[in-house]
Amino acid sequence: MNFDSFVGIDYSGAKTADTGLKGIQVFAAKVGQLPEKIANTVGHKRRNWNRRAVAHWLLERLQTGERLLVGIDHGFSFPETYFQCYGLKSWDDFLADFHRYWPTDEEDCLIDAIREGTWWVNRTRPIGERTGKATELRLSELWTASASSVFRMDGQGSVGKSTHAGLPWLQFLRERCGHQLHFWPFDGWRVPDGKSLIAEAYPSLFRRRYPKEYRTPDQQDAYAIARWLEETVRRGALERYLQPPLTLPERKTAELEGWILGVT
Repeated sequence: MNFDSFVGIDYSGAKTADTGLKGIQVFAAKVGQLPEKIANTVGHKRRNWNRRAVAHWLLERLQTGERLLVGIDHGFSFPETYFQCYGLKSWDDFLADFHRYWPTDEEDCLIDAIREGTWWVNRTRPIGERTGKATELRLSELWTASASSVFRMDGQGSVGKSTHAGLPWLQFLRERCGHQLHFWPFDGWRVPDGKSLIAEAYPSLFRRRYPKEYRTPDQQDAYAIARWLEETVRRGALERYLQPPLTLPERKTAELEGWILGVT
């Protein structure tokens, strides 16, 4: 598998999709090079990234035909029990159903406003709700020492808000460039030649391998993702990580829940 660029994105579910956040950082590397910080440039000014800008930046890169290997630090799906509870049969079903209940890509939408119900004032609220327990873990999270539940919204180390904020943007990219972009492992454990690859990343797995130097913690996480991806491909080791040692039942579960690239 050949890629032109390796992208690491540290994510945040704070504020709205259009709010610039220091917690969102993007680093990218070319083959054989160290990752560099990618700035969100609007006109002649540099601004903090927001979630909408990140999604559109990725879309623009993909539409040029550039082959990207992208790692994003938020959950790509929910536990299998969630699928069973709400009668969802596939990841695409999940994304569409989730977006009806958590339209976090809409202008001025705050995650806490949905949680509190205030977002639905003067809007048509779907019947029921889509929630889970903060103690529920996906299989890939059980295989790590410290990953927390995608339903954990509050407290240090929580990933719930970033996950709930990021999922609609995965659907956005899938609808616009799904033929160019392989969502791993939902589109299969093997990646066809010529396609870009996007996967869930967990920088805690490898952030300490690389000196922090001048970078903030968020920058270090994005840097570490990009650098690990580039090194893994250059060493010919990516296929090993794309094929974690799962039993057939575990593999079926992970095809709904997703998997964290690098967990073996």
